Amino acid sequence: MKITIQKLGLRTGEVYFTAECGEGRGIWAGGPVKPGEELEAEFELPMLFMRWVDLVPVSSNEYGMRQEGAETVLTGVLENIEEDGTGYLRLGPELIMFECLGEPMALGGYVELRTPELGIYPVLL
Repeated sequence: MKITIQKLGLRTGEVYFTAECGEGRGIWAGGPVKPGEELEAEFELPMLFMRWVDLVPVSSNEYGMRQEGAETVLTGVLENIEEDGTGYLRLGPELIMFECLGEPMALGGYVELRTPELGIYPVLL
C-alpha cells in the first residue's frame, strides 16, 4: 500500500500517514523517514483481536481507515477466518492478516477492526 508520511510522532518510529483509503498512525519499522515522503508499505496487526469486540460488522460498503483517539480503525471486507484464528481483512487491493478469537462471524461482509497498534513495514519492490 502506498502511504505518505504526514508527521512524526513522539514515540520511536511513530508516524502519522495518509493512504488512498484514509489516514492512520503506526510504528514504522524501516529506516528514517520524513514528512512528505511516499513509501510502499505493508501493515502488521500484532495484537490478538476479539471477534464482536475489536472486530465488528458494519453497514458500510466502502474500504477505509481513520484515526479515533489512540486507535486506528480499519474498515474492509472480512475475507476469511481459519480454524487457528488467522483472519484476513481486505482493505482495497491489500489483504491484511490478523489473529482473533471468539464466536463465529459471517465472511464476505464489511467489518471494522480497531487497533491501538499498527506495525508498518517497508515493501522493497
